[in-house]
Amino acid sequence: MTFRDVLDISSGNLWRMKLRSTLTTAGIVIAIAAFVSMMSFGAGMQENVNERFSELGLLSTMYVYPPDNDDAEQGVEPAALDDSTIAMLSQLQGVKLVYPFQRFSVSIKLLDTTIEAEAQALPVAATSTKRYSELEFGEFYSSDSAKEAIITNQLLESLELDSIQTLIGQQIVVSVFASSIDSGIVHVIRDLGRIVGRQARGFDFDSLSNRDYLERVIRTEADFVLKKFVDGFMNARAEISDTLTIVGILKSREHGRLRTEPLIIPVATARTLTDAGFTGDPSDLLMAVQRGSLFASDGSSATAGYPRVTLDLETHTLHGPLQDSIEALGYRTFSYVRQFDEIRKVLLYFKLVIGVIGFIALVTASLGIVNTMVMSISERRKEIGVLKSLGADDWDIRRLFLVESGVIGFVGAALGIVFGWLITKAAALVLDIFAEREGVDEIDLFALPLWLIGLALAFGIVVAVMAGYYPAVRAARVDPVVALRSD
Repeated sequence: MTFRDVLDISSGNLWRMKLRSTLTTAGIVIAIAAFVSMMSFGAGMQENVNERFSELGLLSTMYVYPPDNDDAEQGVEPAALDDSTIAMLSQLQGVKLVYPFQRFSVSIKLLDTTIEAEAQALPVAATSTKRYSELEFGEFYSSDSAKEAIITNQLLESLELDSIQTLIGQQIVVSVFASSIDSGIVHVIRDLGRIVGRQARGFDFDSLSNRDYLERVIRTEADFVLKKFVDGFMNARAEISDTLTIVGILKSREHGRLRTEPLIIPVATARTLTDAGFTGDPSDLLMAVQRGSLFASDGSSATAGYPRVTLDLETHTLHGPLQDSIEALGYRTFSYVRQFDEIRKVLLYFKLVIGVIGFIALVTASLGIVNTMVMSISERRKEIGVLKSLGADDWDIRRLFLVESGVIGFVGAALGIVFGWLITKAAALVLDIFAEREGVDEIDLFALPLWLIGLALAFGIVVAVMAGYYPAVRAARVDPVVALRSD
């Protein structure tokens, strides 16, 4: 018999047993639909992760940090992330761009409204990276020293505007209240006479030999001097202002290392504000103390060091060796590539678990195929005898039953894919409605790639054919003489 003959006979037999064939196929449909819907979720998550990492350029981004306190306690000399370090990192193979992270508190006067916010200094070269490519309106500033600024839509929450496009071209006054070591020392010197006079009047010369008395006096006066210094440092701050023009509006990001500050200004323009002294961020002062540059410079980041440096890498740069070489210099690193690999592993395990669940469901459904085919043998013994008497051999009979099982698997898998796709669409619709009510951006959590369709189809056919193998062997063993004698 030709394959077409076998296919015609198999289809005819299944059509004659409509109810039984339908119930058997339904088991395959349910198993494949569950398999496709769950695998679709895993594939959708994978696509979202890939798209997100690619969109933000995270796979070509690496962060470098100063050594932590544990390294310092172990005697490792802290290596400052200063301009000389940036120049050194930019020479490493595979590094395309290096720029520091600079954040400081500012007061912004915009449209007769004063807003307290955080600002971020960014070189023009960094605006070419994917992370800063999502301008909603306008353009980036023209140079590192331009009197221009980029704002994010996070800054606009306190402004009642019909259209944020109207802010393009508007001027803002950016002010920094800078503290300096000099202001703290001046406060101490100003009250030095009062301190000496008070101690001269109340000093007990007879207790000079009393160690406890001397320690108490020294501790009291040192505490008073420290309070005066801190009061002068924190409260006698100078206001430094600059007028900038808004040239663009950037989509804000508010989480973790991807956080974008509400105001972004050119790095050289920012330096005219920050180099005047320490800003309101206490970390500036702490970092200066840690680096030993408290009195060397009034907060200049070029001297005190940066809290973080971002590396934009070439597309095919190997992150592992590069991280190892940087960490060997005494720095800490963070790479999204390693995080991406971990996410991919989790998703792989998730899909493997789904595959096992789908396989179990299909095996359960395949028992229905075995039952259908075994019952078909007893009902079609005479038909098998006729076919063998007409010249069909054992292989033809086996192939007949295997093709019937394969047809059930193919039809069930095809319908299961359709139903699985409908289930994912219904689930996506419900999630979109929920996201809209909660004000969350819509995310398509399901995907039906071609590889999943092919896998589900092959999965259904292979399991069905395997389930039909035992009945096919039994059918091939039927004696044609005995079969023809039976009524």
